[in-house]
Amino acid sequence: MSEANVILQRARQRGEQLGTAYSGAVTPVEAHALAQALPSVRIVDVRSSAEWQWVGIVPGAELIEWRRWDPQHGMQPNADFLTQLKTRVDPENIVLFLCRSGARSHDAAALAAANGYSEAYNILEGFEGDKDAAQHRGAHNGWQASGLPWVQG
Repeated sequence: MSEANVILQRARQRGEQLGTAYSGAVTPVEAHALAQALPSVRIVDVRSSAEWQWVGIVPGAELIEWRRWDPQHGMQPNADFLTQLKTRVDPENIVLFLCRSGARSHDAAALAAANGYSEAYNILEGFEGDKDAAQHRGAHNGWQASGLPWVQG
């Protein structure tokens, strides 16, 4: 069995344990390995444009905001999210959803799975990961702390 198949099997088992409404959950290291091994893998970053610009992005990721900034109302759900996803990512792809810490990507993966994406996964820990003892993100776990490729926005 290939490394990618082992990762997907482990991700599905995690999904069952967590009771997810989507295929499963991968760690950032597993997500990167899948993206390197399988041409059908797409990473979809659902953070806000401000996060992409100020914090950084994963090279090659599709950038589709889950929530958008509205000057009058603050952060609001992106009513066009599903349309944008369907336009830019084939439902036949393995889709790995990424956000700051794994919460928005959980919701995005559930929505995708409910709308025809049979291989939708959440990237646990997200881009910045959990807060450390000093209440800072980016050093404890997550994509950045794992030493995976990313660029400043």
